Amino acid sequence: MTATHGANPLRDAADRRLPRIAGPSGLVIFGVTGDLSRKKLMPAIYDLANRGLLPPGFSLVGFARREWQDEDFAKEVHDAVKEHARTPFREEVWQQLIQGMRFVQGDFGDDDAFENLKATIADLDKSQGTGGNFAFYLSVPPKFFPQVVQQLKKHGLADQTEGSWRRAVIEKPFGHDLASAQDLNKVVHEVFPSNEVFRIDHYLGKETVQNILALRFANTLFEPIWNRSYVDHVQITMAEDIGIGGRAGYYDGIGAARDVIQNHLLQLLALTAMEEPASFDADALAAEKTKVLGAVRLPKDLAEGTVRGQYAAGWQGGEKAVGYLQEDGIDARSKTDTYAAVKLEIDNRRWAGVPFYLRTGKRLGRRVTEIAVVFQRAPHSPFDHTATEELGQNALVIRVQPDEGVTMRFGSKVPGTSMEVRDVSMDFAYGESFTESSPEAYERLILDVLLGDSNLFPRVEEVELSWKILDPIEQFWDTHGKPAQYESGTWGPVEADEMLARDGRSWRRP
Repeated sequence: MTATHGANPLRDAADRRLPRIAGPSGLVIFGVTGDLSRKKLMPAIYDLANRGLLPPGFSLVGFARREWQDEDFAKEVHDAVKEHARTPFREEVWQQLIQGMRFVQGDFGDDDAFENLKATIADLDKSQGTGGNFAFYLSVPPKFFPQVVQQLKKHGLADQTEGSWRRAVIEKPFGHDLASAQDLNKVVHEVFPSNEVFRIDHYLGKETVQNILALRFANTLFEPIWNRSYVDHVQITMAEDIGIGGRAGYYDGIGAARDVIQNHLLQLLALTAMEEPASFDADALAAEKTKVLGAVRLPKDLAEGTVRGQYAAGWQGGEKAVGYLQEDGIDARSKTDTYAAVKLEIDNRRWAGVPFYLRTGKRLGRRVTEIAVVFQRAPHSPFDHTATEELGQNALVIRVQPDEGVTMRFGSKVPGTSMEVRDVSMDFAYGESFTESSPEAYERLILDVLLGDSNLFPRVEEVELSWKILDPIEQFWDTHGKPAQYESGTWGPVEADEMLARDGRSWRRP
């Protein structure tokens, strides 16, 4: 068998022992002084290098307004890595990584700074052997996306020469409604081809989210009952136990639904509800997710099928918490939602009539993200009523964070002389079953960008369909009343409990 040019002739493509390693490449981070970069991106890059997944000449370029030299930037990365990296600090890894670190100072409108960036990249091509392969990570507020992308085009930084690539990585929120998302897509795709644009949804980088696909399609146990004949309803929850912190400027006017439901929760819904793809390549996965999102139907009465709330003062973690309207920088008349719950249905043969309840909120009981598939009760029970008083519905719960794993709830006989059936749980925890700790989501996603693997990145169609689902809800909320109040540390407003109670159901307590 002859090896293709540039491939390792000693490596068998079917050998799963060797991990995927990025080829010669570099990463430019715009907004490198921000929280995301310091807490997630820089530590992820170090962890990838520590695991041997980055090329020896990998280069990291920071772009920001700070008056830093290359050494100042390297110290900032060093401190971020020491504080937030998942893997142990090793001096030899650090010394190799530092060779390719550069810093470019400037504003996004500064032509000289972008010319400097161009020269820096050309220099790294020569000194580090990056081969002209660079990804541009826009870790900046969304309002700056168009300006940065246009500057990259103007200074020839997005141009791909023969055999090399240039890619754009864009953080959410991707627009604030359908129209703005379409405008943004137009701007970005004028500069970068669609296959070189990577929209980050860090939830899709989590091992437990990818495990949804393994759970469903690698086992024969679940797929036969994963449909309307057996499933009563599905609950998808992302709860946070913190308030908005210092993010008033970003959060106010956006709210929980735009921040979380439009991307994270609708992506989780798509993975839970999609048909089996023909293969696990990016196109096949995107095709099935797009079909599901296109079949989502809103409740006929949005007043009864959606709830928004705002946290009020209360106690959380033994401390007094202020209400949203009392937070620094928040207008006392703000109608921004810090809690949102919606009931959706999927209009296809597999799911017709099965409600999907999505909820997210800040200052809730605890930090947790989970998908609960709740099954129907047995159509006939040979046990008398008193024997099954403490028996609920079977459920399969996929815990995305923080206790990553899967729980199965089913009925079992209580030991004793009488027939009494009660709920029990069978639990799988990642930390107990696998010796290697799960990589951070950003590790997987940054590596995928460098490899050009877009499996875990939402496509244009998915983003736009998600806005089509959320826009009518947001428009309804804008013209109908104010958010319901809920006490900090509780599980949301009573209106959300009433929404499920009308259907004869109740929210799970995670």
